[in-house]
Amino acid sequence: MSTRTSAPSIAELRAVTQPPSIFERNSGEHWAGRLYMRRLSPYLTRLLLRTPITPNGVTWLMILSGIAAAAALTLPGIWPAALAVVLIQLQLLLDCSDGELARWTERKSPAGIYLDRLGHYVTEALLPVGLGIRADGGWEHIGGWTTLGLVVSVLVLLVKSETVLVTIARVEAGLPRAQDTRAVAAPRAAGLAAARSALGRLPFFRAFVAMEATLLALAAAVGDEIAGDLDVTRGLLIALVPIAAVTAAGHLLAILTSSRLR
Repeated sequence: MSTRTSAPSIAELRAVTQPPSIFERNSGEHWAGRLYMRRLSPYLTRLLLRTPITPNGVTWLMILSGIAAAAALTLPGIWPAALAVVLIQLQLLLDCSDGELARWTERKSPAGIYLDRLGHYVTEALLPVGLGIRADGGWEHIGGWTTLGLVVSVLVLLVKSETVLVTIARVEAGLPRAQDTRAVAAPRAAGLAAARSALGRLPFFRAFVAMEATLLALAAAVGDEIAGDLDVTRGLLIALVPIAAVTAAGHLLAILTSSRLR
């Protein structure tokens, strides 16, 4: 059990709960975390320290906020789509604070890591489904567009499985965990490395990250409102299918040609 105070200063919290390793990860920290959320999260973490909630309890709240965002997205109109954006912002804030709370109270655990990953997987798999239900016109009209959302959801989960399988393969081969750095993730062949760098300037794969996904859905909802139909949301959903397929294939190629499995 930690002997640290339950009323630290923000500076003390930052020093302990935001080590440089968090910001040095190649893929582990969302750009919004670096830009503004890590500036806000210590204030929430300090409030949480005064409550009996555990780090895993905060992670459960993070999971619920993601599910609620996907549910909001199924409802018609601009305001539910805007609510989905707000709920994902809350999820990101909670995602920062659960780890900070665990580091300050020294209650880090495999269960916490598992729940954190589960929360992101569930959220990012449900958001395309919610978009599909919206494109169908709501729960009472579920049909082909929802099916298309499910196709995108499966492809999103495939991409995430490809990432997780790297760790599993390394463990079963008796290798240490691969470092989360650009050098390790970069393709070994010069041509592929150049292609990957060029594609990095057009990060279409981020369309499936929760924050970007809800922002795209909100933009589509505004377009629907202007047009007076659901064609913009439906167009977005159609576009996401090949983008998700290319992302899954490209991610697999990137893993196999990098140093992550060596």
